[in-house]
Amino acid sequence: MGSYAYLTAGIITARQAELMKNAFWPMLRQGLLYTIPLTLVSFAIGVIIAVLCALFIINKIPVLKQISGIYIWVFRGTPLLVQLFIMYWGICNPLGINKWVACISALSLNVGAYSAETIRAAILSINKGQWEAGYSLGMSYQQTFRRIIIPQAATVSIPPLFNTFIGLVKDTSLASTIMIGEMFRKAQEAAASSLEYLWIYIEVALIYLLFCTLLTGLQKWIEKKLRVGK
Repeated sequence: MGSYAYLTAGIITARQAELMKNAFWPMLRQGLLYTIPLTLVSFAIGVIIAVLCALFIINKIPVLKQISGIYIWVFRGTPLLVQLFIMYWGICNPLGINKWVACISALSLNVGAYSAETIRAAILSINKGQWEAGYSLGMSYQQTFRRIIIPQAATVSIPPLFNTFIGLVKDTSLASTIMIGEMFRKAQEAAASSLEYLWIYIEVALIYLLFCTLLTGLQKWIEKKLRVGK
């Protein structure tokens, strides 16, 4: 405890330093075991939803285009916290459905609504000459789309999708409102038991910052690899 308290001398007391030290690993563990997996699963499902919606809109499939448009409008126009409460308290809890399902559903639908526009814009940004090149090689519409357009659109959409992913890491903290034991929930428990709200919450904020910084570094590495590939 001596070295830890020494590093924080003049800023926080030895007791506060000890409480932060004791709370660090439980919060980090919850982040690794729950926050990150929750983010990965929700993001993966959300991207699948986004791709389907983008394709429905681009290909102008009447009914599905209208449904996709309404879905995007609703989920982009309402707060994620409200969506989470509706999904859990209004739907899943009365039906006896697990709260994790409710949380993943709300996060995935929210991500899908925002990412759909990102993916749609990425596909539409591809030059029409790429379509013509595919047709000149004897490819069908589906083959051109799958082999030429999608790979290029994926490259274009990576930066904004990564931003959405990083934002989702922070948005998982809302899961604590429905008693899911992710990282922020553990911080709330540590703060309530110690009554050191300021420093515990600063500590968990720094852990979120660490996660997001690492993901930002990963994003830059992937973008660099893609540029080299060109």
